[in-house]
Amino acid sequence: MTVISPLAVNSDRLNRSIANLAEIGKLPNSGVRRLAYSQEDLQARQLVQGWMIKAGMTVRIDAAGNIIGTYPGQQPAPALATGSHIDTVPSGGRYDGVLGVLAGIEAVRVLHENRIALTHPVEVIVFADEEGTMIGAKAMSGSVVKDPEYYSRRDRASIQTCLQLIGGNWDKIATAKRTRSDIAAYVELHVEQGGVLESLGREIGVVEGIVSQHRYKITITGCPNHAGTTPMHQRQDALVAGAQVILAVNDLAKNTPGQQVATVGALNVFPNAANIVPGRVEMTVDIRDLSQTHVEGIAEELEERLKAIASATQTEIAIAPFLQTIPTLATPQIQQAIVQACLSLKLTHCTMPSRASHDAQEIGHFTDMGMIFVPSKAGISHAENEYTSPEQCTQGANVLLQTLLHLDQIYTARSRFPS
Repeated sequence: MTVISPLAVNSDRLNRSIANLAEIGKLPNSGVRRLAYSQEDLQARQLVQGWMIKAGMTVRIDAAGNIIGTYPGQQPAPALATGSHIDTVPSGGRYDGVLGVLAGIEAVRVLHENRIALTHPVEVIVFADEEGTMIGAKAMSGSVVKDPEYYSRRDRASIQTCLQLIGGNWDKIATAKRTRSDIAAYVELHVEQGGVLESLGREIGVVEGIVSQHRYKITITGCPNHAGTTPMHQRQDALVAGAQVILAVNDLAKNTPGQQVATVGALNVFPNAANIVPGRVEMTVDIRDLSQTHVEGIAEELEERLKAIASATQTEIAIAPFLQTIPTLATPQIQQAIVQACLSLKLTHCTMPSRASHDAQEIGHFTDMGMIFVPSKAGISHAENEYTSPEQCTQGANVLLQTLLHLDQIYTARSRFPS
């Protein structure tokens, strides 16, 4: 079914909302610092809630601090949901997360102004602390760690205090869990945070799924010794072994068939002195791909290479996982609805994985999920010069609106004629 609707978002209003929100937490370099639970976050949350109410939504805050704006439908539940987050990294931009929230509000504004009620309610969700612990999305999926110390802030503020600040309640966190009977489908619009769409000259990315992430800590133990008096053939240089590990990770990512990426992102050298042969090296490895089997295969091959490197350099190398997430695949029917929206709006598109984590990853654990990407200039994100043009923001918002309209038809038909 092709999506054909005269409805369209108000581009000026959408982009004005983005600019207005960017004033909260604005940095001298035009970046944005709006950390979760900060005064800036609280101010932004109040502004967004006001916009939701003016758009005809009722607003509530669940125990995890998620803001949930609901625009009523012809039936009480389940809802079609959209949204993202409005908290930022310490020096972020104005589009990451924000676009998904404000485009969702703008879509509801259009429905409200035209006095249109879909069969399903529409929820716009602002997830709490996406850039930190993702506690908002995890609470909805029922995957919150029960130990409150896990969510302690760097400033030592307890999660109990943090949630209380934003209207949540740690003691009732389990009540934030949602199910398929609450949310029929979730669609998140987001800036790509990479350069694929720009390099391909495509306007919209149809996300196939959010990749699996495996992170490991590698510890290399050699023997510290005098840099001047230790002959080269007698050295057990942990950093030389570390250099070979880095090259091995890069080789596996580049030369194994597939679309995987792998990164050595942190490196510590001990004792880190100019006149001492390094005795210990610690590093992290991050491996990502949409295929869980593929990620596991890369990790297994890396372990074999570590054994060879240890033998050749007379060092000991240990590898230990510290983060493992499974991929969350987008629902094919939602992907197709996004494609149909692109076709009806005459926007170019391509399918692609999301290599960054998003709230949608957690929501996809309990209900149907899809994501829409729009380009990020030069692939830059989590930085003050993050940029997506007003036209691109509007295109993404219109695809979101048309996708919601199409999904309302699909899920209404499904409820009437269950498979």
